[in-house]
Amino acid sequence: MKHKLLFLILVFLILYVEADDDGFVKTRGVQLMVNETPYYANGFNAYWLMYIASDPSQRNKVSSTFQEAANHGLNIARTWAFSDGGYKPLQCSPGSYNEEMFQGLDFVMGEARKYGVKVILSLVNNYESFGGKKQYVEWAKSEGQSLDSEDDFFTNAVVKGYYKNHIKTVLTRHNNFSGVAYKDDPTIMAWELMNEIICSSDHSGNSVQVWITEMASYLKSIDGNHLLEAGLEGFYGLSKTESNPNFQVGTDFIANNQISNIDFATLHSYPDQWLSSSGYEDQLSFLSDWLNEHIQDAQNILHKPLLFAEFGISTKNLGNDSSTLRDKFFNTVYSAVYSSASGGGTAVGGLFWQLLAQGMDSFRDDYEVILAESPSTSTLISQESRKLKRIRKMYARLHKH
Repeated sequence: MKHKLLFLILVFLILYVEADDDGFVKTRGVQLMVNETPYYANGFNAYWLMYIASDPSQRNKVSSTFQEAANHGLNIARTWAFSDGGYKPLQCSPGSYNEEMFQGLDFVMGEARKYGVKVILSLVNNYESFGGKKQYVEWAKSEGQSLDSEDDFFTNAVVKGYYKNHIKTVLTRHNNFSGVAYKDDPTIMAWELMNEIICSSDHSGNSVQVWITEMASYLKSIDGNHLLEAGLEGFYGLSKTESNPNFQVGTDFIANNQISNIDFATLHSYPDQWLSSSGYEDQLSFLSDWLNEHIQDAQNILHKPLLFAEFGISTKNLGNDSSTLRDKFFNTVYSAVYSSASGGGTAVGGLFWQLLAQGMDSFRDDYEVILAESPSTSTLISQESRKLKRIRKMYARLHKH
């Protein structure tokens, strides 16, 4: 009887954990939590979701991606909530929005919820693709502002006004399918201020520090439900340049993430791009050191969760061993996450770049993972999902007892 009772309790806890992801993700110390249960994120990047979903005839690609992701235990997706000017924009001009694109994002949110996947929505790009900070500066120049650098994005009052308006528009948007405002939708795990913030004109880091502080405060004044992260790659400031891969981008992993309205830290890693003249083993060694150093700093200095929001390696130059070498790369990240998470540490998950559905050849960038085409990588991804789920169940049992 006693064993049967214990078994029933265990079954209840497992069901409780798996059915308990409907709430908002919060932080407690260095952990993410959903409804008092630790939350670990094994996920993927798919920047293209809104773009594809804006065409109803293509929405099956979005649905199949979420379904396949869920089948592999992936529970978080990171994607763009921006497309500024240019081709198929979300924001055609400051304050003017394309309803077709917005309905594409609405559809993405509905499918994510349907398949139990949380979403991180990024609000602007650092780069020119999909408009980015350069488009905002161009808009301001066309209104008579005297600007000479795209880095004026961070300091010019008119540009900052445009960006704040975009924050407000997205956060207060009511989903066309569910009727729920984005700021009230627990499907969203977090907002991201900018994809890979870079301000090369100010290596002191002051411009970015002031901008993050201002924008984080503004966003939180509208939405108190969701977590917020800055969108950093993890580069250190002037006090710790020796840890950077040979360049300065005007951000500071420590100072930027110490801002009170930033809820968790993020890290990206592309050693094949950053250390392009180095060999594979040296890049892998850098990756391992990069991960471990940031885990230690998030744990001991920031006291905040750390999410590996982007990692990937191009298969273009890996030769016949591309699958094996990519798996070794992924496993380096997954092992670091698991090692930290299993001890209650600061690493809460990783999101690889990028997941594609079949039939999306024009979106291939040599970093893509198509689960049906990549059996060994798919197995590795599923294993990480199961391992993180086991940690979660263990913590849930301890918490309940």
